[in-house]
Amino acid sequence: MDDQEKIPFSAHLEELRKRLIICFIAVGVGFVLSYGFKEKLFQILSHPLVNVMPSGDKLIFTGLPEAFFTYLKVAFISGIILATPVIFYQFWMFVAPGLYDKEKRMLIPIVALSTIFFVGGAFFGYFIVFPFGFKFFLGFASETIRPLPSMREYLSFSSKLLLAFGLVFELPLVITFFARMGIVSVDFLKKKRKYAILLIFTAAAILTPPDVATQIMMAVPLMVLYEISIIGAKIFGKKKLTEDDVNESSRRKKEKKEKRKDDKNNHG
Repeated sequence: MDDQEKIPFSAHLEELRKRLIICFIAVGVGFVLSYGFKEKLFQILSHPLVNVMPSGDKLIFTGLPEAFFTYLKVAFISGIILATPVIFYQFWMFVAPGLYDKEKRMLIPIVALSTIFFVGGAFFGYFIVFPFGFKFFLGFASETIRPLPSMREYLSFSSKLLLAFGLVFELPLVITFFARMGIVSVDFLKKKRKYAILLIFTAAAILTPPDVATQIMMAVPLMVLYEISIIGAKIFGKKKLTEDDVNESSRRKKEKKEKRKDDKNNHG
């Protein structure tokens, strides 16, 4: 990033377009690979609900094309999950021009960590939150009220939760990145902790079903992730430059300017 020339806005748009196309292709490949296993994938996705349903109850579909489109959506969601390494890589490569050379060398580990955190969040939602949340909702059944969840409704509900948990688990990486760029500091994160907790519970209330247990099951991991973010910011955050660092940076910039001037004179 040292002394680089400014890139025109049109070049940024072209770069963004290229990376979005790559992401769409990756999702498309993931969709094609997943479509052959669509029934098995939906069976796995619906297992937490089926496991807590009364014996003999099953998921239903109320429209003729509902099952077909549900399987298409399952394959598409699976394609997104399979493409997450590519998507995260393209995202970090898009912001890479604004990073220093030593920070660019961290991109591959960051992409790997982004994928791990996303999948970890989805797994947390699937194995921990789903069983408790679905059991809560089915608890409203009675002798005169029988739950008949449809494939479409279940897929819409569960996929939103999975993606929500996957994304919120990216919190430590995002905050650590902001700290590395100097946008936030450790002191700022500590000082705003109470506001962060308020926002966490608000987000949990919006992203999860309207029951206290599920909201707490999202809010508590988020608070833990926030504390991990502070540790990450402390370790990888932007350090204050000493006088020697400033002098060294100035010296290098001066050398680069002189070198470019000499190269220009030689070519001239």
